[in-house]
Amino acid sequence: MTFQMCRPIIFLVFLVSFAAAATGQITRPGFLYTRIRGRCTPQFWSSRREAWPRMVPQTSTLSKVFGSRMYERYRPDLTLLESTARNDEENAFAWLVKEGSAALLNSYARKEYPYSAWQVKTLLIQALVSEKAAALQAKKFSIANHACN
Repeated sequence: MTFQMCRPIIFLVFLVSFAAAATGQITRPGFLYTRIRGRCTPQFWSSRREAWPRMVPQTSTLSKVFGSRMYERYRPDLTLLESTARNDEENAFAWLVKEGSAALLNSYARKEYPYSAWQVKTLLIQALVSEKAAALQAKKFSIANHACN
């Protein structure tokens, strides 16, 4: 195929992409894989791009926010900000506190979030009984956090 024969095809592709962009149908780059970090994920909250809800300051410790049962699994001085910035998801309890902290922040900051603050606290405390329960609840929080906007 010669360049002269390809020109109409190239022009057509350009025209279609321009029309899609003009109508707002394209919302992200055209890469094969793009990592979307929504407004409800732990990464978003740890980046401090948005003001935290007043009910839970960044420097609050987990035990003050979730209760004394947190002493069993986590450092006594671990803050909410530190828990959202964790990178050790292979540990079920670390993943639970990361996603649970983001879920709590979302429950205060997002009206459409599926869990209330009371539910997040209760579910997180209940999931501390075993690794299996922690992993299951962390997955549920993760799904809600990534689905939220």
